[in-house]
Amino acid sequence: MTPRPPAVLDARDPATIDAAAEALGAGHVVAIPTDTVYGLAASIGRPDAMAAVFAAKDRPPGLALPVLVGRWRQAREVATSWPRPAAALAARFWPGALTVIVPVDPALGACLGGDGRTVGLREPRHRFARALCRKAGPLATTSANRHGSPPCTTAAEVVAAFEGTGVALVVDGGTCDGTPSTVVDCTATPPVCVREGALPWAWIEASLR
Repeated sequence: MTPRPPAVLDARDPATIDAAAEALGAGHVVAIPTDTVYGLAASIGRPDAMAAVFAAKDRPPGLALPVLVGRWRQAREVATSWPRPAAALAARFWPGALTVIVPVDPALGACLGGDGRTVGLREPRHRFARALCRKAGPLATTSANRHGSPPCTTAAEVVAAFEGTGVALVVDGGTCDGTPSTVVDCTATPPVCVREGALPWAWIEASLR
């Protein structure tokens, strides 16, 4: 049977939060707006859904899925330890375009890909994305695009890119074309810039002094 195209719901409709959370809890992949670009999201409690994200994107397993959280407590639940630099940076720049890499439980790390020992965590500034994480729990979320292609910045682009891949739902939040987050590896001493994005590395260094 040919997979149906994803349903599209409006982020401004209060009922959309419940519908998206229900889909995520059932193990579906949901495309959501964020403060950077659209992302493909899956519940970290559903290994099958995280595997489906890799499959939908044709993403190599060596590239780990980052995790979005809706509040500080969720980040502490995902990380097995919280290095002091990560705490300082999160306190300064969350919610916002900062991803901190911290240690993760190997069981979850195996599903997220990459080295299986670390996870990139971020609390987004986007109101819908943060509210969904608070309702559905931490979400493994990566940019909505086929591997090697530019990220989708509209719901229509997401539908066109992922029709037939099993993505169940697209939440339309308008145009999302922000700069990607800055990624800092806080498991290294001193912390290392993995990717300079919306936050200049000079700001990160100043916050760690």
